[in-house]
Amino acid sequence: MGRQSPAFVATMSKLNAETLKKAIADIKTGAAEKPRKFVETIELQIGLKDYDTQRDKRFAGTVRLPHIPRPRMKVCILGDAHHCEQAQKAGLDFMDVDALKKLNKNKKLVKKLADKYDAFLASQPLIPQIPRLLGPGLNKAGKFPTVITHADKITEKVDELKAQVKFQLKKVLCMGVAIGHVGMTDEQVRQNATLSINFLVSLLKKNWNNVKTLHVKSTMGKSHRIHG
Repeated sequence: MGRQSPAFVATMSKLNAETLKKAIADIKTGAAEKPRKFVETIELQIGLKDYDTQRDKRFAGTVRLPHIPRPRMKVCILGDAHHCEQAQKAGLDFMDVDALKKLNKNKKLVKKLADKYDAFLASQPLIPQIPRLLGPGLNKAGKFPTVITHADKITEKVDELKAQVKFQLKKVLCMGVAIGHVGMTDEQVRQNATLSINFLVSLLKKNWNNVKTLHVKSTMGKSHRIHG
């Protein structure tokens, strides 16, 4: 991630480490007591204050977490011949230019594609062609593809994508991001949560003064307040 800014480092002191540890332990205990047929995601829920979504600049930022929060995240490769071959060998879903052309910019078909996957990777030469081939559908869904070059290892690039979380302020002062799952160790969840929170705070105009509340919860579990 490179050098951390002083603001980024300074934010860490505001988060009570013990409160966070206890919340994570309680989430894990709750999940163990009521096991589900799927691995529950652990989400960080954020409530902001003193932000005017109409007048203040809306922020957006992406951070890579040390541990993949959503291992089952579905990624599709929009590839040239080289990347389609790599994707096939790795058992990943892929589409070549001909398959994209067949969608014929049909809004319903493009929306269906966007709904089917959580994220997309696209070969560098294809990136400029995406709007012409698919229209604005992927962009509108917030899923415009991340570029992949021939120098990249496709499986590493997919894991990198799965490890990223994006914070984006829209019209409301609350948001939620996946920071882990109940199959992780407490320490892995703690590391992901701490990095996510500190990165978010570094994006805010007044840092911690814009944070109203922070909660963590598993998909089916209770919500645990960790700040505010």
